[in-house]
Order: sequence, then structure tokens, then C-alpha cells
Amino acid sequence: MLTPDSTTEKNPPPPSSSGTAAPRGALRRGAPGLLAEHLGPTLKFLLVGGAVFLLDAAMYNVLVFWHPTHGWGEGLMHANPLTAKIIAIAIASCLTYLGNRLWTFGDRPRPDTTRSIMMFILINLIATALQLSCLGFSRYVLGLDTVLADNISGTFIGQIVSTSFRYVTYGRFVFPRR
Repeated sequence: MLTPDSTTEKNPPPPSSSGTAAPRGALRRGAPGLLAEHLGPTLKFLLVGGAVFLLDAAMYNVLVFWHPTHGWGEGLMHANPLTAKIIAIAIASCLTYLGNRLWTFGDRPRPDTTRSIMMFILINLIATALQLSCLGFSRYVLGLDTVLADNISGTFIGQIVSTSFRYVTYGRFVFPRR
């Protein structure tokens, strides 16, 4: 007969690999562990992303709204904002890979580099399409081409959408735990 002081009651067995659910108490004890496991990488991911976001935004604004001889207004790529955004994203993506590989997911085993880079490129192509669709919608559907409109649609909204997608997919496909 089990008593309240029984070891079985204090330490319920872990869930079996057969797919049965963990006891309610085990889930509560696991929440701090999950938080500790994900908080560090999430903060690192956001710091890497924040630094690269600033670089992306600066590059885009210089390409589209700054002219070497006329200063701010219409830049060399004002008529080609999607191309300017692709250039900014491509440069930022290289730095993002290095930051996430070396710092955010640095504790994970080194994956097969070719596979890792190919998955990174694929994920970034999809994320870039998400970000460009936000900018393209603002520019070509709504007809908004001001600095504020481009930065809200392509830089802020597009970045939120693409960064969310990247965070979910990088940890699973580019830098898996294995």
C-alpha cells in the first residue's frame, strides 16, 4: 500500500516512449526546464537578429533613399525597391548564419555543413519571399512608396513575419539537436 511519503508518489515515473502522457505534476516541473532550455537561445537569436535587422534597414534605406550626389530623397535604387531589399537581405543573411551558427546554436553539434547551408539557403529564400511580399504589397498594390511606408511594410512587418518563420525553422532544420 502506498503512503503519502512513498517514493513512488513523490517521484512519478517519466512518460513512457509508447506515447502516454506525462502526469500533471511532471508537466509543471518541466515548465521551468523548458523555459531555461529555450530562453537563452531565444534571446541570442533575437540579439543576432536585432543587429542584422539594423544593418538590413540601413542598407535598404541607403540603396533606395540616398543618392551620392543629391543626398536623401530618391536613391539609386528607388525604382527597384525589391532588388534593393534582396541585396540587403542577402548580405544580412550571411551574417545571420554566422551569428546563429557560432553563438545562438553554438552548443549544438556541428551539422553536415553542405546540408546545413542548403537548408539555410532554402529557409532564407522562403523568408525573403515573405518579407518581399509585404514590401511588394505596400508598393505595388497600395501604391505607397515613402520612406515610412517602405520601412513599416518591408522592414518592420516583413521582418517580423520572416524572423518568426526563421526562428521556428532554423532550430529544426539548419541547426538540429540530433
